[in-house]
Amino acid sequence: MAQALRGVDVEIEKGEYVAVMGSSGSGKSTLMNVLGCLDRPTTGEYYLDGKNVASMGDEELSRYRGRTIGFIFQAFNLIPELTIEGNVEVPLFYQGVTPSTRRERALEALRMVQLDHRLGHRPKELSGGQMQRVAIARALVTRPVLLLADEPTGNLDRATGQAILQVFDDLNDQGMTVVMVTHDPKVSERCQRIVRLADGVVETDVRQVPLRPARLGAEAVAI
Repeated sequence: MAQALRGVDVEIEKGEYVAVMGSSGSGKSTLMNVLGCLDRPTTGEYYLDGKNVASMGDEELSRYRGRTIGFIFQAFNLIPELTIEGNVEVPLFYQGVTPSTRRERALEALRMVQLDHRLGHRPKELSGGQMQRVAIARALVTRPVLLLADEPTGNLDRATGQAILQVFDDLNDQGMTVVMVTHDPKVSERCQRIVRLADGVVETDVRQVPLRPARLGAEAVAI
């Protein structure tokens, strides 16, 4: 049986901004699933925030994943029947957080992505960029130690994608650890490090000075 990953040894420091790249079938998705505690490594260890999650039971792992990891997907995965604040509250609902605290933290997360002026709106009333901001707020509401993003600008036009990447830049500048799968060299240029996979192994692991474009003014793109 072919192995999706073969002896991958990667250490990501708190506060790093890492791009994961590679061709289709290189192992990117499997690596992200392992980092996100969705898949378990068949051998070896995985330490997340100091704990070996590979040895946790299913229930403990699920709780720990919910508290420590924020996921952002290309397809947004918002619930159309809920308002934006309702969507952001969902992870806290599953953690048993009280309604008043859920609401307070959802508003805090929406303020971080500059969407607190759209309270009460549902996903269908938002642009693509705004929906992705809601998805980012939902990922942030649990106050995670690690943010995982899978091609987060893949469904957005270039200008809107640039504005969303600026949100990630700002979060990283504030100390958030961000790991992003991307195929776009322009996106990876913004990161501090590029891990490139090929046939299930780390082909290169390069640190760099991030190359970030000039900040967009508020009037430059409506998202």
